[in-house]
Amino acid sequence: MKSMFAILLAALLFACCIHLEAMPQAAVNQKASKATANNKPATDPGEVKFKENCGRCHNPPDALSPREVKAVLQHMRVRAMLSAEDERLIMKFLAP
Repeated sequence: MKSMFAILLAALLFACCIHLEAMPQAAVNQKASKATANNKPATDPGEVKFKENCGRCHNPPDALSPREVKAVLQHMRVRAMLSAEDERLIMKFLAP
């Protein structure tokens, strides 16, 4: 049962990565460009946490559902060593 769960979890993570890679770069950067327009610093704490923890490898996705964002965050929480508060703030930023 655990191995089936692990396989499903890996498939979900893979599917999310494929989805992000398939998105046009303009759509991926849309949310980031809104915040950086006129060189304004990020004021949303979730955006700040995203840039600190996720922005090194990822652009903020604009086309993920809240359910997809939650699944990805649960996987990345361990890899990026996010606190529960960081996860909550990033979730609120990505899927308000």
